Amino acid sequence: MKFAVLDFETTGSTATDRIIQVGLFIINDHEITDRYTSLVNPGMSIPSSITQLTGIDDDMVKEAPSIDAVIAEMVPLLQESVLVGHNVAFDLAFLQKGLDESGYFAFDGRVLDTMDALRILYPGLSSLQLSAVCQEFGIEHERPHQADSDAEVTALIWLQCVERLQKLPLLTLQRLEMVFDDSSANDFAWFLHEMIQFREAQPQQESEAETYFRQFALRVGDWGEEEDIRSAADVQAMPVAFGDFYEHLKQVLQKRFEAYEDRESQVQMLSEVESAFEQGQHLMIEAGTGTGKSLGYLIPALYYGLKQDKKVVVSTHTINLQEQLRERDVPLLQHLFPVGFKAAVLKGRSHYLCLRKFEHKINMLDFENGRDDRVTAGQMLVWLGETERGDEEELHFAGKGRQFWHTVQSDSESCLNRNCPWFKKCFYHRAKNDANTADVIITNHSLLFTDMIAENRLLPAYKHLVIDEAHHFEEVAGKHLGIELHYHSLMNTLFWLYKDARSGQLSTLRSRLHIFEEERPKAWCIVIDQVVEHLIALREEWDQITELFYQLVVSRSDPSQNEGSSYVYRVMKDSLPAGWDKLGLIEENMYSAFNEAIKRLEKMLGEMKDHQEEYNIQSLVTDLGGTVKQLQRHRDALHFFITMPDDNYVHWLEAGSYNKNRSLLLTCVPIDVSALLRQHFFDAKESVVMTSATLSVGKSFDYTCDQLGLRREDAEGGKLKTVLLPSPFNYRQQALVAIPRDFPTLRGGSSGEKEFLDKLIPSLAEVALETKGRMLVLFTSNRMLKNTHTALKDTLAPFGIQVLGQGVDSSNRSKLTRLFQNSPACVLLGTSSFWEGVDIPGDALTCLAIVRLPFQPPNHPLVEAKIEKLKKLNQNAFMKLSVPQAVIRFKQGFGRLVRTASDKGIVIIYDTRVIDTTYGKYFLYSLPGPKIEHMPSNQLVPRIKQWMDVNEA
Repeated sequence: MKFAVLDFETTGSTATDRIIQVGLFIINDHEITDRYTSLVNPGMSIPSSITQLTGIDDDMVKEAPSIDAVIAEMVPLLQESVLVGHNVAFDLAFLQKGLDESGYFAFDGRVLDTMDALRILYPGLSSLQLSAVCQEFGIEHERPHQADSDAEVTALIWLQCVERLQKLPLLTLQRLEMVFDDSSANDFAWFLHEMIQFREAQPQQESEAETYFRQFALRVGDWGEEEDIRSAADVQAMPVAFGDFYEHLKQVLQKRFEAYEDRESQVQMLSEVESAFEQGQHLMIEAGTGTGKSLGYLIPALYYGLKQDKKVVVSTHTINLQEQLRERDVPLLQHLFPVGFKAAVLKGRSHYLCLRKFEHKINMLDFENGRDDRVTAGQMLVWLGETERGDEEELHFAGKGRQFWHTVQSDSESCLNRNCPWFKKCFYHRAKNDANTADVIITNHSLLFTDMIAENRLLPAYKHLVIDEAHHFEEVAGKHLGIELHYHSLMNTLFWLYKDARSGQLSTLRSRLHIFEEERPKAWCIVIDQVVEHLIALREEWDQITELFYQLVVSRSDPSQNEGSSYVYRVMKDSLPAGWDKLGLIEENMYSAFNEAIKRLEKMLGEMKDHQEEYNIQSLVTDLGGTVKQLQRHRDALHFFITMPDDNYVHWLEAGSYNKNRSLLLTCVPIDVSALLRQHFFDAKESVVMTSATLSVGKSFDYTCDQLGLRREDAEGGKLKTVLLPSPFNYRQQALVAIPRDFPTLRGGSSGEKEFLDKLIPSLAEVALETKGRMLVLFTSNRMLKNTHTALKDTLAPFGIQVLGQGVDSSNRSKLTRLFQNSPACVLLGTSSFWEGVDIPGDALTCLAIVRLPFQPPNHPLVEAKIEKLKKLNQNAFMKLSVPQAVIRFKQGFGRLVRTASDKGIVIIYDTRVIDTTYGKYFLYSLPGPKIEHMPSNQLVPRIKQWMDVNEA
C-alpha cells in the first residue's frame, strides 16, 4: 500500500489564505521511498503571527515557485496513494483548492488521519499535538510548524501506527471494523478491512492479549486466583524492633542508591508514625516539601500492619497522588522490604469499566454521538487488550468521550454481581478483591466518605488510617455529605430513560417487547407509554423551575463580586425570596410525578425480572433499574433543597453567565462536619495519622484540630500528638522573600484595582526581564489575571518572553505547566488550581509572585454561614476562620518555588498587608525560614539581581 503523507504551512485557515510551504513524504512497503518539500510564493504578505509560528517570512518565499509549479510536481507523487495527514481535513482542503486553481481534477483517493489512528491505537496518549506525540514516541522533531519537518515526523508516526495495528489481536481488528463499518469514517473502516485481510493471510502469531472471552480480547484472567506472596515464617523473621528493621532497609537503600543519605525529618516522621500505631494514638504531623513523607508513612504503616496482621488504609486527596504511590513508592518498597506485601489501589466505582455494559453497547452498535462514540469505543477495544485495571485514568478522552464513558462505567445500582457473565473478569470486583487481600489499601478522601455513607460496605474493615493531604479532609467531607444537583444531571437521567421514540432505555425496551404478541409484553408497553408521559412532564417542569431559579440567582447576586463569570445566591429559610411559594408548588408537582413514574417502573421491573430471559431483556432491565435509582436520588436532592429540613446545611444557587438555566447548580452543604468526623474516624479508629505540608498556622495546629473535630483535651490527654517537622531544605540560602512596601493597598471598587494594576504590570515586567521569564504569578481573581495578561503580553513580546494565562491560553493545568517548562523564557499566570499540586522543579521556575493574600471571598455562602456560626458563639470569625484558611493556602502557594534541595528562587509578595497588619505576621511566621526583606518598589529589581548574582555564582 502506498501512502502520501502531506503537510502544508499556510497564511491562515480561511478560504482566502494561501500555501507557503509543502512537505510530502511517500511510504511504500513500510519505508519512506520519496520526499518532496518546497517553499511556495503565496502572492501575498505573510502575517506576523504566522512568521512567529513557522519562522517563514516574506523574504524567504520571494524567490520560491508559485503554487501551480509546486502542484505540478506533487500530482505524480499523489497518484494511487492513500493520503495521510495530522488533522488531514485542513491539508486536504488546501490541496483540493490548489489542484482546482492549477487546472487538475480533485484528489479522489482514500484519506486517513493520524489523529484518529493515534486516539484509537494509543488510548492513553494525553496530547495529540505533533510535538507531544514525537516526544512520547522518541521521534526527534527538529523544526515544529515547518511543513517538511512536520510531514516527516507525521510519516514516522504513521509507520508506528501501522505497525501497532498489525500487532493487535485479530479479534480486536474485527471488532474495530464492525464499529467503524457503518460510519462516515468509512476510509478508516476500509483501511481496517485491508489490515484484516493482510493479517488473515499471515501465519497466526501469538497475541499480547492473554484471554479471549465472549468475543473480546482481554489482558486479564479471572480475579481471585492470586497466590500468597509470603508465609507466616517470613513475617516472624522480620526484626522485632522498628529501629532494627529500618537499619536493614537503609543498608538496602545505600546499596541501590550511592548518594542515599538519611533525611533527619523523614527519620523523625518514620519514628512518630510507627509510635502512633504502636501506642494507638492519633498523630497530626506537618512535613514540608522534601521530607519524603510518602515513604515516611508507608514504611512504618506497612511494618506495623505486617507484624500485627492489621490492614492499613492510606487516603489521598487526589487521584494523582494515588497513582504516584502506586507507580513510584510501592514498587520501590516491594523491592526493599525483606518480605512480600500487597498494596491495592481502590477508587470510586465510576472509575472502572463495566464489561457487561460495554459488551451491550458494542454488540448493539449503540453510538448516540456518532463518530465521537465510535472513536471512543475503538479506543476502549484496543485498551481492553492492554489494561489490567480497567481504570479510566489510563484513558484519555476527546470530544464526547466522557459522555460515552458515563454510559459504560460501573455502578452499584445496575450491577448483577455473581449473576453477571463478566463477574470473574469485572474490574471493580477485581479491585475490591485486591483490597480485601491487601496489606495496605490506597484510596482517596472521596471514597472514604462514600464508604462512611454506605455504612462501611465498600472498604474492608480497618482500624488504622493515614490521611495524606489532610488539609483538604474537612472540605471533601462537606462536599460528600452535602447534595449537588446540576441542570444536566437530572435532564440527562430523564433523557437516558426516554429521549424520543427511538432513543432511551424505555424506547429500546419497548421496541424489544413490541415484537411479542403475548398479553404480558403488551401490558408492559402500556406501562412504558404511561411513564413516558410523566417523564415528558418532568422535563418541562424541570425547565420551568430552573428558569425561575436562574432569574432569581441573576436578580439577587452581584456579578462584580463573582468576577462576572458566575452568579451565586444563598437561599435562607428565615428570609425566603419573593416567589419561593411558586417554586415550592412546581417542586410538589414534580415530586408527585417522580413518585408515580418510579412506582410504575419498579412494579414493572419486578415483574420483568421473572421473565427477562424469555424476552432477552436482562441487560436492559438491569440498566433501567440503575437509572430509576438515579431518578430517586435527583428527586430527593431537589426536595431537600426546596424544603430545607436541616439547619446545619447552607443552601445556594449557582449559574454561569452563559447557557442560562442550563448552567444551574443547586448545592446544599453541611456548615460544620467536625462532629461527624470525630464520630466516624477519631472515635471509631485506633490510630489516625494526618499529614500534609500545610496543617499549622503560626506554628499552631489549633485551627486544623477544630476543623477536624479534634479537641485540645485529645492532645493534652495523650490520644493526639502533634508534630511540626523541620524542613530538610536550607530556605535561608535557597529563597528570598521580597515585599515592595510602598505598593498600593487594593481597596474595593474598580478604581482601586486600576491603580494597583497600573503599578503591578510594570513591576512584573521588570522582574520578568531580570529573571528571563521563569516566573509563576499567582492570582486570587480571574478578572485581574485576564487584565494583567493582555498588558503584560504586549510589554514582554518584544523581548521574546512568552506570557501564558490560565483560562486565557488554556484551562488545562497540566498543559500550561508543560508549555511553561518547555519554553526558554515564559511567565505563567495562574489562579486557584496553581496554588497547590503544581510541581516545577529546577531552573524552569526562578521567581514566584503572589499578587494578593488568598483570602476566600467572604460572600461565598459556605464561608458566610461559617462566619455567622462563629459570631453566634462570640468568636472572632476573621482570626478564627478567614486568616487560618488564607495562611494554609498561602503556604501551599509558597511551596511551588522550592521543590528540591538545589532549587533557588525569589518570592515577591505584592500584598503589603503581610507587613502592615497585626495578622500579617501569621503569614510570614508560617513560612519555613526564608530570608524576608521589604524595600521600596524601585529597589526590588536591583535586590533580585544582587541576590541572583550571589546565589548563581
